[in-house]
Amino acid sequence: MTPNDLIASAIQRERNRQGLSLSALAAKAGLAKSTLSQLESGNGNPSIETLWAIASALEVTFSTLFEISKPETSLVRADEGDRLESEQADYQTTLLANCPPGIRRDLYRVDLEPGSVRRSTAHPTGTVEHAILCIGQARLGPVGSEETLNAGDYYRYPADGPHIYEALSPGTQMVIVMETRD
Repeated sequence: MTPNDLIASAIQRERNRQGLSLSALAAKAGLAKSTLSQLESGNGNPSIETLWAIASALEVTFSTLFEISKPETSLVRADEGDRLESEQADYQTTLLANCPPGIRRDLYRVDLEPGSVRRSTAHPTGTVEHAILCIGQARLGPVGSEETLNAGDYYRYPADGPHIYEALSPGTQMVIVMETRD
């Protein structure tokens, strides 16, 4: 099953679970109905922003849109994984581990380059991000409370408001753990 097939299945499942029509979900997510219809049929190439809008409208974690079977062990090499691109900035994210049932935690490796800012809208209420900068230098955090991180720095911040990610050096890489509280 391709990533687009997984996303299509998850959107349909969650939309139906909430009893939303295609039009209602599209309106709630701020998307064209045709865009949502294409995604539900496994077509299209959704951006991070589109998937976040859908997850937020459905009030589910981002990783809920990626139903993946869970092996006992998982190894993702640095150059592997399904990358999603941002439309706003030179920013890529790779979901490393989605949250299992009953746990609301996602783990991401983020690769970003200087020259643009990734602006993220608010995640569900109670969401906290834990960022560990692995390589490079970046400015990130809630708008108005951004911090500059160097390799090895850790920053925890509320992500249920607008926040940003900006690389300050080439080849910047970080790990983000996202927790959503009930």
